[in-house]
Amino acid sequence: MTIGSDLSFFSLIWDASLPVQAVMLILVIASMVSWKIIYLKIKTLKKAEQNTDDFEKVFWSGGSLSNLYDSISVRPPNDMIGLPVIFRAGYKEYISNKSTGELDKKSIESVRRAMSASYNREVDALDRHLPFLASVGSVSPYIGLFGTVWGIMNAFIGLANVAQASLAQVAPGIAEALIATAIGLFAAIPAVIAYNKFASKVDRISVRYESFMEEFINIMDRKG
Repeated sequence: MTIGSDLSFFSLIWDASLPVQAVMLILVIASMVSWKIIYLKIKTLKKAEQNTDDFEKVFWSGGSLSNLYDSISVRPPNDMIGLPVIFRAGYKEYISNKSTGELDKKSIESVRRAMSASYNREVDALDRHLPFLASVGSVSPYIGLFGTVWGIMNAFIGLANVAQASLAQVAPGIAEALIATAIGLFAAIPAVIAYNKFASKVDRISVRYESFMEEFINIMDRKG
Protein backbone atom coordinates (compact mmCIF):
# COMPACT_ATOMS: atom_id res chain seq x y z
CA MET A 1 0.00 0.00 0.00
CA THR A 2 1.40 3.39 -0.98
CA ILE A 3 1.66 6.32 1.36
CA GLY A 4 -0.94 8.21 -0.67
CA SER A 5 -3.50 5.45 -0.32
CA ASP A 6 -2.65 4.95 3.34
CA LEU A 7 -3.36 8.61 4.03
CA SER A 8 -6.65 8.82 2.15
CA PHE A 9 -9.55 9.54 4.50
CA PHE A 10 -11.62 6.40 3.99
CA SER A 11 -8.58 4.12 3.85
CA LEU A 12 -7.44 5.44 7.20
CA ILE A 13 -10.85 4.74 8.73
CA TRP A 14 -11.06 1.28 7.16
CA ASP A 15 -7.54 0.31 8.23
CA ALA A 16 -7.84 1.77 11.73
CA SER A 17 -7.67 -0.53 14.73
CA LEU A 18 -10.93 -1.87 16.14
CA PRO A 19 -11.01 0.41 19.23
CA VAL A 20 -10.44 3.50 17.06
CA GLN A 21 -13.18 2.38 14.65
CA ALA A 22 -15.52 1.85 17.61
CA VAL A 23 -14.76 5.38 18.83
CA MET A 24 -15.47 6.82 15.38
CA LEU A 25 -18.75 4.89 15.14
CA ILE A 26 -19.90 6.14 18.54
CA LEU A 27 -19.09 9.72 17.58
CA VAL A 28 -20.83 9.47 14.20
CA ILE A 29 -23.98 8.06 15.84
CA ALA A 30 -23.90 10.78 18.51
CA SER A 31 -23.52 13.43 15.81
CA MET A 32 -26.44 12.04 13.78
CA VAL A 33 -28.71 11.93 16.85
CA SER A 34 -27.64 15.47 17.76
CA TRP A 35 -28.54 16.81 14.33
CA LYS A 36 -31.94 15.11 14.51
CA ILE A 37 -32.58 16.69 17.92
CA ILE A 38 -31.41 20.07 16.61
CA TYR A 39 -33.85 19.86 13.70
CA LEU A 40 -36.79 18.85 15.90
CA LYS A 41 -35.94 21.42 18.56
CA ILE A 42 -35.83 24.23 16.01
CA LYS A 43 -39.35 23.31 14.90
CA THR A 44 -40.64 22.99 18.48
CA LEU A 45 -39.24 26.29 19.73
CA LYS A 46 -40.35 28.13 16.62
CA LYS A 47 -43.87 26.78 17.07
CA ALA A 48 -43.86 27.70 20.78
CA GLU A 49 -42.79 31.26 20.01
CA GLN A 50 -45.35 31.61 17.22
CA ASN A 51 -48.15 30.24 19.40
CA THR A 52 -47.17 32.62 22.19
CA ASP A 53 -47.13 35.64 19.86
CA ASP A 54 -50.49 34.73 18.31
CA PHE A 55 -52.12 33.99 21.67
CA GLU A 56 -50.93 37.18 23.35
CA LYS A 57 -52.14 39.22 20.40
CA VAL A 58 -55.64 37.74 20.75
CA PHE A 59 -55.65 37.76 24.57
CA TRP A 60 -54.74 41.43 24.89
CA SER A 61 -57.07 42.50 22.08
CA GLY A 62 -59.87 42.84 24.63
CA GLY A 63 -62.06 39.98 23.43
CA SER A 64 -64.05 37.59 25.56
CA LEU A 65 -61.91 35.16 27.57
CA SER A 66 -64.73 32.64 27.39
CA ASN A 67 -64.72 32.74 23.59
CA LEU A 68 -60.93 32.47 23.58
CA TYR A 69 -61.12 29.44 25.86
CA ASP A 70 -63.72 27.80 23.63
CA SER A 71 -61.64 28.39 20.50
CA ILE A 72 -58.57 26.87 22.13
CA SER A 73 -60.45 23.88 23.49
CA VAL A 74 -61.53 22.73 20.03
CA ARG A 75 -58.04 22.90 18.55
CA PRO A 76 -56.26 19.58 17.81
CA PRO A 77 -53.97 18.40 20.65
CA ASN A 78 -50.96 18.30 18.32
CA ASP A 79 -51.46 21.99 17.60
CA MET A 80 -51.51 22.91 21.29
CA ILE A 81 -48.20 23.98 22.73
CA GLY A 82 -47.05 26.66 25.11
CA LEU A 83 -49.07 29.60 26.36
CA PRO A 84 -52.51 28.51 25.07
CA VAL A 85 -52.19 25.29 27.08
CA ILE A 86 -51.29 27.22 30.25
CA PHE A 87 -54.22 29.60 29.74
CA ARG A 88 -56.62 26.72 29.14
CA ALA A 89 -55.57 25.02 32.38
CA GLY A 90 -56.02 28.22 34.38
CA TYR A 91 -59.32 29.24 32.85
CA LYS A 92 -60.72 25.73 33.20
CA GLU A 93 -59.96 25.86 36.92
CA TYR A 94 -61.47 29.34 37.08
CA ILE A 95 -64.72 28.11 35.50
CA SER A 96 -64.84 25.16 37.89
CA ASN A 97 -64.42 27.40 40.94
CA LYS A 98 -66.83 30.02 39.64
CA SER A 99 -69.57 27.44 39.19
CA THR A 100 -69.39 26.57 42.89
CA GLY A 101 -69.74 30.16 44.04
CA GLU A 102 -67.90 33.46 44.24
CA LEU A 103 -64.15 33.40 43.79
CA ASP A 104 -62.01 33.85 46.88
CA LYS A 105 -58.29 33.76 47.63
CA LYS A 106 -58.35 29.98 47.90
CA SER A 107 -59.94 29.69 44.47
CA ILE A 108 -57.40 32.07 42.95
CA GLU A 109 -54.62 29.97 44.46
CA SER A 110 -56.07 26.83 42.87
CA VAL A 111 -56.01 28.62 39.50
CA ARG A 112 -52.38 29.50 40.10
CA ARG A 113 -51.53 25.88 40.93
CA ALA A 114 -53.28 24.61 37.81
CA MET A 115 -51.35 27.04 35.63
CA SER A 116 -48.08 26.24 37.41
CA ALA A 117 -48.53 22.52 36.77
CA SER A 118 -49.23 23.20 33.10
CA TYR A 119 -46.29 25.59 32.95
CA ASN A 120 -43.93 22.95 34.32
CA ARG A 121 -45.07 20.44 31.71
CA GLU A 122 -44.66 22.92 28.87
CA VAL A 123 -41.19 24.05 29.95
CA ASP A 124 -40.16 20.42 30.48
CA ALA A 125 -41.23 19.70 26.90
CA LEU A 126 -39.12 22.60 25.65
CA ASP A 127 -36.13 21.40 27.69
CA ARG A 128 -36.46 17.81 26.51
CA HIS A 129 -33.30 16.36 24.89
CA LEU A 130 -31.22 19.45 25.69
CA PRO A 131 -29.18 17.49 28.27
CA PHE A 132 -28.22 15.06 25.49
CA LEU A 133 -26.83 17.93 23.41
CA ALA A 134 -24.91 19.17 26.43
CA SER A 135 -23.49 15.69 27.02
CA VAL A 136 -22.43 15.28 23.39
CA GLY A 137 -20.81 18.70 23.43
CA SER A 138 -18.83 18.02 26.58
CA VAL A 139 -17.95 14.34 26.17
CA SER A 140 -17.32 13.93 22.42
CA PRO A 141 -13.88 15.63 22.40
CA TYR A 142 -12.71 13.28 25.16
CA ILE A 143 -14.05 10.24 23.33
CA GLY A 144 -12.22 11.40 20.22
CA LEU A 145 -9.11 12.02 22.29
CA PHE A 146 -9.26 8.44 23.58
CA GLY A 147 -9.25 7.21 19.99
CA THR A 148 -6.32 9.51 19.21
CA VAL A 149 -4.28 8.28 22.16
CA TRP A 150 -5.00 4.66 21.27
CA GLY A 151 -4.04 5.18 17.63
CA ILE A 152 -0.80 7.00 18.43
CA MET A 153 0.06 4.35 21.00
CA ASN A 154 -0.39 1.62 18.39
CA ALA A 155 1.70 3.60 15.90
CA PHE A 156 4.64 3.86 18.29
CA ILE A 157 4.30 0.25 19.43
CA GLY A 158 4.58 -0.75 15.75
CA LEU A 159 7.84 1.19 15.49
CA ALA A 160 9.35 -1.00 18.20
CA ASN A 161 9.56 -3.89 15.74
CA VAL A 162 11.21 -1.79 13.00
CA ALA A 163 14.98 -1.45 12.81
CA GLN A 164 14.85 2.00 11.22
CA ALA A 165 11.78 4.18 11.65
CA SER A 166 10.58 6.53 8.92
CA LEU A 167 7.76 9.03 8.43
CA ALA A 168 6.08 6.68 5.95
CA GLN A 169 5.73 4.03 8.66
CA VAL A 170 4.37 6.22 11.44
CA ALA A 171 2.26 8.67 9.43
CA PRO A 172 -0.78 6.40 8.76
CA GLY A 173 -1.13 5.48 12.44
CA ILE A 174 -0.93 9.08 13.59
CA ALA A 175 -3.30 10.22 10.83
CA GLU A 176 -5.97 7.67 11.76
CA ALA A 177 -5.62 8.74 15.37
CA LEU A 178 -6.14 12.41 14.53
CA ILE A 179 -9.26 11.58 12.52
CA ALA A 180 -10.88 10.38 15.75
CA THR A 181 -10.23 13.78 17.33
CA ALA A 182 -11.59 15.55 14.24
CA ILE A 183 -14.80 13.53 14.33
CA GLY A 184 -15.11 14.24 18.05
CA LEU A 185 -14.90 17.98 17.41
CA PHE A 186 -17.34 17.67 14.50
CA ALA A 187 -19.86 16.08 16.87
CA ALA A 188 -19.19 18.44 19.79
CA ILE A 189 -19.13 21.90 18.21
CA PRO A 190 -22.65 21.92 16.67
CA ALA A 191 -24.07 20.33 19.83
CA VAL A 192 -22.56 23.02 22.07
CA ILE A 193 -23.70 25.87 19.81
CA ALA A 194 -27.20 24.42 19.54
CA TYR A 195 -27.47 23.78 23.28
CA ASN A 196 -26.49 27.34 24.18
CA LYS A 197 -28.89 28.81 21.62
CA PHE A 198 -31.79 26.57 22.61
CA ALA A 199 -31.23 27.01 26.37
CA SER A 200 -31.28 30.79 25.94
CA LYS A 201 -34.45 30.62 23.87
CA VAL A 202 -36.18 28.34 26.38
CA ASP A 203 -35.31 30.80 29.15
CA ARG A 204 -36.84 33.69 27.19
CA ILE A 205 -40.00 31.72 26.43
CA SER A 206 -40.38 30.56 30.05
CA VAL A 207 -40.10 34.16 31.26
CA ARG A 208 -42.93 35.10 28.92
CA TYR A 209 -45.00 32.22 30.33
CA GLU A 210 -44.35 33.33 33.90
CA SER A 211 -45.20 36.95 33.12
CA PHE A 212 -48.49 35.94 31.54
CA MET A 213 -49.37 33.73 34.49
CA GLU A 214 -48.90 36.60 36.92
CA GLU A 215 -50.94 38.96 34.75
CA PHE A 216 -53.70 36.39 34.33
CA ILE A 217 -53.85 35.75 38.08
CA ASN A 218 -54.17 39.49 38.67
CA ILE A 219 -57.08 39.61 36.21
CA MET A 220 -58.80 36.70 37.96
CA ASP A 221 -58.18 38.32 41.34
CA ARG A 222 -59.87 41.51 40.21
CA LYS A 223 -62.80 39.52 38.83
CA GLY A 224 -63.09 37.79 42.20
